[in-house]
Amino acid sequence: MERRATHSGSWYRNSVIELSKELRNWLSNAELVHGPARAIIAPHAGYAYSGECAGYAYRQVSPAVVRRIFILGPSHHVRLRGCALSIAKTYKTPFYDLTVDTLINAQLEKTQQFSWMDMKTDENEHSIEMQLPFIAKIMQEYKDQFTIIPVLVGSLSPEQEAVYGDVFAPYFKDPQNLFIISSDFCHWGERFNYTYYDKTQGPIHKSIEKLDKRGMDVIESLEPAMFTDYLKKFGNTICGRHPIGVMLNAAKIIRSQGYNMGFHFLNYAQSSECHNMTDSSVSYASGSLVFEFQYD
Repeated sequence: MERRATHSGSWYRNSVIELSKELRNWLSNAELVHGPARAIIAPHAGYAYSGECAGYAYRQVSPAVVRRIFILGPSHHVRLRGCALSIAKTYKTPFYDLTVDTLINAQLEKTQQFSWMDMKTDENEHSIEMQLPFIAKIMQEYKDQFTIIPVLVGSLSPEQEAVYGDVFAPYFKDPQNLFIISSDFCHWGERFNYTYYDKTQGPIHKSIEKLDKRGMDVIESLEPAMFTDYLKKFGNTICGRHPIGVMLNAAKIIRSQGYNMGFHFLNYAQSSECHNMTDSSVSYASGSLVFEFQYD
C-alpha cells in the first residue's frame, strides 16, 4: 500500500530537477550551527513561502547517523483526539519512495495510544507530506538505510501531550532517530479568526513577530507547562502546537533522567507583512534540538 504525493505541483515545484535545485540552494544557504539535530521544528506551508525557512532546520541534520525519522504533523482535516499511524507501507516523493517502519508502528500500537489513518486522510494531510521532499533530499546518499514513522497528531490536552511525550521519550534518546515536528506559527487575520494586535510594537507584522518570538523563547526553555500557559494567555494560532507539546514533554522526561539538551531557533519568516486589519499572514520558524552531553 502506497501513499501518493498528492500535493505535488501545487505546494512545491512539479519538476523534479527544479525542486531538487531549489532544495539544494536552501540547504546550502543555511549554516550548520546547532546540530546534529535529534529533533527539528520545520514549517509545512507552500515552499514559495516557507521553503527557505525550512532549510535552516534540515541543515542541522546529520544524515549519516539517522536511521529512523518520526514525522509528527498536526491534523488539519479530520477531528482526532489522539495520535494516528499510517497504514501505508511506502510514501511517494518526487525523488524516490520512503519506507514506512512497520516494526516501530507495531511497537507504538502496543501502547494502545494510537489509532490508524485511512488512506484518504493520510494523503490529504499536507503537514506530513511537505516534509517528505526535504527528507528525501537530505537522506539521498542513504536512501536504502532509513525508514519513516509518520504520526498524525490530533487536538491533545496537556495531559495527553504528557502521555505521548512519555511514549516517545525512549525514541528521542536513540541517536539514530530524528523527530520532525511539523508546524507553522501565527496564522493572523480575519480569515483565521485571530487578530491579536499589540499596538505598542508598531505595525501589525511587528506585533505578530513579537508574539511568535515570545512563544519561541518559551519553546527554547523546554518547559511544557510554560508553553501551555503561553497558548492560554495569547491564543497564538500555532497549528503544530500539539506536536510541539509532545516534544517538550518528551524533553522534560529525558532531562529528568540526567540528559542535557538544548533547543535553538534558527530562522523566522512571515508570508507577508500585515499593516491593516484586513491583511493576513502566516509565520514560519525553524529550530533544532540537540543532546549536548550527559551528566551524573
